[in-house]
Amino acid sequence: MIEFRNVGKTYKSLLGSAVKAVEEFSLVIAEGEVLGIAGPNGAGKSTLIAMLLGYLRPTTGTVDIDGMPARAYVEAHGIGYLSELIGINPKWRADTALVRYATLAGVPEADLARTVDGLIERLGLGEHRKKKIKALSKGNLQRLGLAQALLREEKILVLDEPTHGLDPLWTQKFRDIVGELRRPDRIILIASHNLDELQRLADRVVIMDRGRLQRVVSTGYDEAPQSAGTYRLSMASGHDLVVECFPGAIAAGRGEFDVTISELAELNRGLAELIGRGALVASVVPARSVLEQQFREAVGETR
Repeated sequence: MIEFRNVGKTYKSLLGSAVKAVEEFSLVIAEGEVLGIAGPNGAGKSTLIAMLLGYLRPTTGTVDIDGMPARAYVEAHGIGYLSELIGINPKWRADTALVRYATLAGVPEADLARTVDGLIERLGLGEHRKKKIKALSKGNLQRLGLAQALLREEKILVLDEPTHGLDPLWTQKFRDIVGELRRPDRIILIASHNLDELQRLADRVVIMDRGRLQRVVSTGYDEAPQSAGTYRLSMASGHDLVVECFPGAIAAGRGEFDVTISELAELNRGLAELIGRGALVASVVPARSVLEQQFREAVGETR
């Protein structure tokens, strides 16, 4: 379990001015959870992660992992970490870099080759393993960074902008990897500006702005208040019936309509009527995801 208890961090300049990067942040993260962290630039996400990793000490409050101060836990047990900016010696080869990081991480020498080879295969880096870091594309460098974060079976993984630079294929594969990494005794934190990714991957998402926790959002659709909003219907036929079944529906493009509902039951009643009258519905998707709607409201409240 990770617990942030009334955590604050204030930076002071040489001239004596102070900037509060994080204020009164409290949150408990349970084992088995995938937690997303979202917020505008300057919201305090990087400072929060730095305190969790033990790089920074809180000015106020405490950050504990399994009942230990964060720094003490990291020194004793380690954390898998993918940083937003990956800095590796450009003259190293990709496989050499992983061997060196694995050695620093304490992977037994007898397991080095198997561990490194397995991750190179898992992250699709086989054809790039002998390339120097400076020759890797952004996407391949990102995959190499993820590989080093997975060198040990850590109970806590912190991934900062993990899909940045990945092409659509590897973005999808990253989702699969996160699914494989889920474990009842593991916590995965993903900080990202990509709300769609967090909607797909996380159980809950923390929304931060101006150093404060604005709200914690469940990404599921099992809570009626979160499921209210606007949905986009794509019609294969029966276009003229949409407005009759959904009063106030607005045409949004060729064969598409935006319908606003107050609860999921209302959406389902309208769809049942549409289908019952012979219309063919091709797809129904939220015009904005649960997370996007909550994000806009949370950040808008403080702007």
